[in-house]
Amino acid sequence: MIRHVWTAALVLVGCLALPFTASAQTGMGWPDPANMFPGQRPQHQQPILDFPTDEPLPGMADVRAVNYQSPLGQPSFQNDLTVMSPSDQVEWIEPDYNNSPVHSYREPIYDRPLTNVPNDEPYEWTMLPKGMVYKSYLAGPKESRLAAHLMKITDDNWMLDGTLGGRFGVMRYGRDSTFLSDGIQWDVEGAAQVRLDIPEDVDVRSVDFRAGTQLTWSYASNPRHRSRFGYYHLSSHLGDEFLLKNPTYPRLNYAHDVIIFGHSYYFTSRLRVYGEVGWAFYNLESDPWEFQFGIEWAPNEKTGFWGEPFLAIGTHLREEVNYGGSFVVQTGWAWVGDIPGRTLRIGLHYHNGDSTQNSFYDNWEQQIGFGIWYDF
Repeated sequence: MIRHVWTAALVLVGCLALPFTASAQTGMGWPDPANMFPGQRPQHQQPILDFPTDEPLPGMADVRAVNYQSPLGQPSFQNDLTVMSPSDQVEWIEPDYNNSPVHSYREPIYDRPLTNVPNDEPYEWTMLPKGMVYKSYLAGPKESRLAAHLMKITDDNWMLDGTLGGRFGVMRYGRDSTFLSDGIQWDVEGAAQVRLDIPEDVDVRSVDFRAGTQLTWSYASNPRHRSRFGYYHLSSHLGDEFLLKNPTYPRLNYAHDVIIFGHSYYFTSRLRVYGEVGWAFYNLESDPWEFQFGIEWAPNEKTGFWGEPFLAIGTHLREEVNYGGSFVVQTGWAWVGDIPGRTLRIGLHYHNGDSTQNSFYDNWEQQIGFGIWYDF
């Protein structure tokens, strides 16, 4: 009986002394499996840190840095230090936080300049630049573009209004962007805007001619703001077929030469508001002042094959009609290709106000129809 008591006491004392012995050996309170059999410790197993340090830490003489560009093994954890094993080697892949699930489903908020070119990209001179700094107004009835409207005019016939023209840059001091270009650019424009009377053997009822030039620029401190200053000449003419069928209709020599200043502001890369004032230093049948303003929601960057929806609302006021004018709404689908800002659109067209053909400038028209536009 006494022998059993002494044996139990010795076992109890040994159990109590074991933690203190292990603490003196490892400094951690429990045996270190890596130090229990030092003669059989694998040479490739070295503890590493996942943070940079130049100073050795106490009790961590075996800690070494790891080059994350080299192949690493599957990590295991030992004594709060990561130990790498050569088995099942894989390459280290840097995490990509931009494509994480948190960001993959939401569109980035536009709290930065509307240009994907680095801010330190230098401006340079370019002849015949491919992009635009200031985009034409989508709902502007007299902008130079390529377009066709098939429409019914209230109390009149079905008409085909066509615009044959365009606008291109001659010279730019600036830089390209996946959005509109940055810098200052000189553009020229021209267009013939013709109206064909479909039931009357598709006769030419009238045609307006526009030609002009403009200086456009963005603001380096905030490319959301963009401006244009320029000049254009517009003259209107009745068609020969129309005059032959209506010999008593008064022919108007409508013409003016206008200085314009316009400004746009982009809330996002798709949403902009604009306003423009024009003053004619020479005018016949017309009066000097005109005003434009509107809002647009449309793509300006490459859309791909499927395109994106658009909506454009614009108003054009003219002094010769007591500051009445035209109210235009267009909506449909739009595509942008490799050249930012150049947009192909198809959709519905609605106009209410004075005629968009200036030979009939004092006639009220309501137009409802379908349109195709290529804008610059």
